[in-house]
Amino acid sequence: MKSILAYFDDELVNTFEKEGIIKNVPKDTELIRDGQYINSIPIVLNGMVKVFTKYHEKEFLLYYIQPTESCVLSFIVSKKNEPSTFFAKTEEDSEILLLPAVKVQEWIKKYPKFNAMFFNLFNERYFDLIDTLNHVLFDRLDSRLYLYLKEKMDLHQTTILTISHKEIANDMGTSREVITRILKKLEAESKVMQTSKGIQLL
Repeated sequence: MKSILAYFDDELVNTFEKEGIIKNVPKDTELIRDGQYINSIPIVLNGMVKVFTKYHEKEFLLYYIQPTESCVLSFIVSKKNEPSTFFAKTEEDSEILLLPAVKVQEWIKKYPKFNAMFFNLFNERYFDLIDTLNHVLFDRLDSRLYLYLKEKMDLHQTTILTISHKEIANDMGTSREVITRILKKLEAESKVMQTSKGIQLL
């Protein structure tokens, strides 16, 4: 863990090892559910977690948590002692450090680098959400889908994305039928290619 969290002081990492719990969590496992009070703040050591919200049974992707990052919304909700209004689940098999929320509030005051991490993540997530909102409001769905696929491939460091149309629809807050239709349109425009192995950008 020290090599992964090398940014932090040894004293803080040793505190993490003493107070925290490391869990290996399989892909597609729900970590945070709607209405849950947050007692533990996650830091992803390996793998990836996606944070999303739901409206009328439709999911909408908010952001990803990558290695060495934490969940800003978990931190905010735990500080306010309010129930969660979002969900989080593993995007892939992940190793996650769970830190007691009460202790995290103390550590951000004691350790400047820990405080800086949450401040920087808050800024990044804020601009991510503004960017997402702009795309939703002003971009056509085919442009949003293309950008979604590109981001997903960059995150997973792959050129072929193995993903169902239903999963894409869930992340983008639309229906499977709409995604299928738009993917066919992008194929006709020679922007994507769908094969038995997955989806590829051209």
